[in-house]
Amino acid sequence: MVEKKIRQFLVISALSHDRPGIVDALTKPIRETGGNILDSRMTVLGGEFAALMLVEGGWDTIARLEKLLPALGNGMQVMTRRTEGQVEQEAALPYMVNVIALDHPGIVNDLAGFFAEREINIFNLETDSYNAPHTGSLMFTANMTVSIPASFSIVQLRNEFLEFCDSLNLDAILEPLKN
Repeated sequence: MVEKKIRQFLVISALSHDRPGIVDALTKPIRETGGNILDSRMTVLGGEFAALMLVEGGWDTIARLEKLLPALGNGMQVMTRRTEGQVEQEAALPYMVNVIALDHPGIVNDLAGFFAEREINIFNLETDSYNAPHTGSLMFTANMTVSIPASFSIVQLRNEFLEFCDSLNLDAILEPLKN
């Protein structure tokens, strides 16, 4: 009789001073233990490397990774947390939100508050800042994916969002996510 392996899931968060070979150092134990990276985000912010990964494997793989990864050393801080696979969500529509504005403190919190007040989940959020080409003014961009419950009136939500953005002098777009 073949034993069925129950899939286990581990979220890995890592932070380290950026250097060549850091992704290799972080992913090698995953490969060596037979883990599979299902989803990941890795970036450099300032001079720091940051990573988030969702790894799957049998119970033995996950248990070994929980011991191996935090001990990687060389200035890398690693945290792990067991999780479940994709959690069932109520019927929802994925929407993309893009925002551009003159940079000022509080924009991310204002945007997060708008969606939190309406119990709309933010699944992905990326922000950036850059100097405008002609003026040199510091600009801010935000790109996010939100999950809007199917019961919401999209027209009403879009109007509320655009009024909210106008009040904060943010240029914004809210449109269905295209695959």
